[in-house]
Amino acid sequence: MYRIVRFFLFLFNPEFIHHITFKIIKIGGMIPGKMWSWRLIFRVKDTSLEREVFGLKFDNPVGLAAGFDKDAKLFDELASFGFGFIEIGTVTPLPQDGNPKPRLFRLKDDSGLINRMGFNNQGIEAVVARLRRKKSDIIIGGNIGKNKVTPNEEAANDYAICFEKLFPYVDYFAVNVSSPNTPGLRDLQEKKPLTALLNSLQDLNNKKDKRKPILLKIAPDLTNEQLDDIITIVADTKIDGVIATNTTIDRSGLKTDKNKVDAIGNGGLSGMPVGLRSTEVIKYLADKSNRAFPIIGVGGIHSAEDALEKLDAGATLLQVYTGFIYQGPSLVKRINKAILKR
Repeated sequence: MYRIVRFFLFLFNPEFIHHITFKIIKIGGMIPGKMWSWRLIFRVKDTSLEREVFGLKFDNPVGLAAGFDKDAKLFDELASFGFGFIEIGTVTPLPQDGNPKPRLFRLKDDSGLINRMGFNNQGIEAVVARLRRKKSDIIIGGNIGKNKVTPNEEAANDYAICFEKLFPYVDYFAVNVSSPNTPGLRDLQEKKPLTALLNSLQDLNNKKDKRKPILLKIAPDLTNEQLDDIITIVADTKIDGVIATNTTIDRSGLKTDKNKVDAIGNGGLSGMPVGLRSTEVIKYLADKSNRAFPIIGVGGIHSAEDALEKLDAGATLLQVYTGFIYQGPSLVKRINKAILKR
């Protein structure tokens, strides 16, 4: 059924259809009993799926990655599609339009997407206003970043603003320094600035009556030496885990015609092309650290088999995004059922 729906959706510009789909789900959620029916269709409820990770209890290990519900407009409705948690954002202190359009492209032959959105969002105040009206009990992660105009030397201030304002309304934080679409952002992944940034957030966290988990979202393009640094940084800063991985700037091995890919230009590639590298990063981190910290595995999960590979590599929890677009909401159900069969 979803293949038919996808055929028509994919006839339109991907960013346009994303907004249209949001409106359809939002309107659908207003119909009495509709969200209940979604839960009945897509939710898999079983105590064997429950996971307790960094002090939070998840109904199941399959979450929705950041980037889908950037402005926290749809988390209550999306909770009805069977997710164990939803990550909103990336959100920045001030609203920003992001990069010029077009900035989202499908690679249908590769079941992938290229985006150069550039942290387009309505800003922290708008996101907080919506989170205040939360109705569901879904676990919410807050993915935070810096504004494009903020120099890296002052980036910690932007992350601190987002951290403080989101703190009462999210269950955990994801620190995004790995998007390729904000100039210079990935420089913050280097050991010295990243350690300073995470320590500054931990200082704020430790002043709270009850701290909240902080995770680091990393790029798949890091070398093994840089991944070794990540392991050291996690230990030194005592953050709670890693999200592996964000989108890649690598374009090797694509089925899509090279001229088309070159015409699209810069941006982060997600979906099946990043799946293998994401799994490699997860396994490297898990093995080299002796599974010292939880890893949320994301990147190229388009089937239950893909999800199980991530778990076998060392992931504790999972996130989907591009696979959710290509496969539809039944993907979450299929993954949870496959986990139950093990």
